[in-house]
Amino acid sequence: MKTYSATPRDIEHQWYIVDAEGMVLGRLATAVARIIRGKHKPMYTPHMDTGDNVIVINAAKVRVTGKKAEQKRYFRHTGYMGHERFIPFEMMLAKHPERVIEKAVYGMLPKTALGRQKLRNKLRVFADAKHTHAAQQPKVLDFKKSGK
Repeated sequence: MKTYSATPRDIEHQWYIVDAEGMVLGRLATAVARIIRGKHKPMYTPHMDTGDNVIVINAAKVRVTGKKAEQKRYFRHTGYMGHERFIPFEMMLAKHPERVIEKAVYGMLPKTALGRQKLRNKLRVFADAKHTHAAQQPKVLDFKKSGK
């Protein structure tokens, strides 16, 4: 029996929308990364882009568990020696809630050209409930009802 490998003409990309309100950041990021990579499809092929597009709304209302709200920090560098900046989670969530989810999903994708391309082209994050992709007719994904 031959191993199935998807070809470009077999692949169809869908659009999904996820409401992040009240969801745990890590669980949301793993679910979104799985859809972006295409692992939810039976035709998943690691070297092909079989993933779907994901729109995340209400990014400002995501939550974290434990002491992560006080202890989690994001690293930034100005380019000058000794000028590392550490931004607390609460400040990052207040100023740039989109980046919090983007960085979490980035950590779950492979660090290859295919992984970088997927994050740049397939993930759209919005801080509130309004988004600009109504024309794509996204399907609603609800991870909360899965029983976990």
